[in-house]
Amino acid sequence: MTSFALIALVGFVLGMRHATDPDHVIAVSTIVSRQRGILNAGLIGAIWGLGHTLTIFVVGVAIILFKVAIPTRLGLSMELSVGLMLVLLGVLNLTGVLQKITVKLTHAHSPSNAAAHEAILIHDRQGIGAWNLARPLFIGIVHGLAGSAAVALLVMTTIQEPRWEIAYLLIFGFGTVAGMMLITAAIAVPFAYTSKRFSVFNHGMIYASGLLSVVFGLFVSYQTGIVGGLFTAHPHWTPH
Repeated sequence: MTSFALIALVGFVLGMRHATDPDHVIAVSTIVSRQRGILNAGLIGAIWGLGHTLTIFVVGVAIILFKVAIPTRLGLSMELSVGLMLVLLGVLNLTGVLQKITVKLTHAHSPSNAAAHEAILIHDRQGIGAWNLARPLFIGIVHGLAGSAAVALLVMTTIQEPRWEIAYLLIFGFGTVAGMMLITAAIAVPFAYTSKRFSVFNHGMIYASGLLSVVFGLFVSYQTGIVGGLFTAHPHWTPH
């Protein structure tokens, strides 16, 4: 039990560390950038972590119990999905920023319309409706697909008992949830405190997060499709 307690602690810490991977942080930042509330941002991070844990657990259990082997092309395709998703999230973020700038310029000489639109923006930022909950869940699930094989294989090389391996996956997942909650809350701080007094700076940060998501998504897609060989006759893939 002492040994497993140590393994559990390591799993929780590694789960928190896993939440800081660049693709994870960039993906959630595109959502959090439109949230004013720090608590709402933390909730978004927790939901992302739950989606990530769900996939890690399901795929990991299949690998541990049934010795499922993930084909090279399938593994690369799962990683490619992360890159494509980052590009899509970035484009959606950039489009939203451009729409807001356009509306503000259009209604610059119409105080009533501008005030009404600004009220809608504030309401959208404060709310955390079903769409804002479903989006991080889906993103977490996709990210879990990309990393589940590596986590499961690492567990199998360090723990020899299947039930403890499965328990480790859950603890790792809880660590990821906790880590992402802290990260999203921290990311939300500058957006929360610049939304009213420094709206131009706030919009600039939203634009920057969208652009970074697109660039990094294209980089991941290139690494997977070209360097990893997904689009060639001889693909090669190492879970990581």
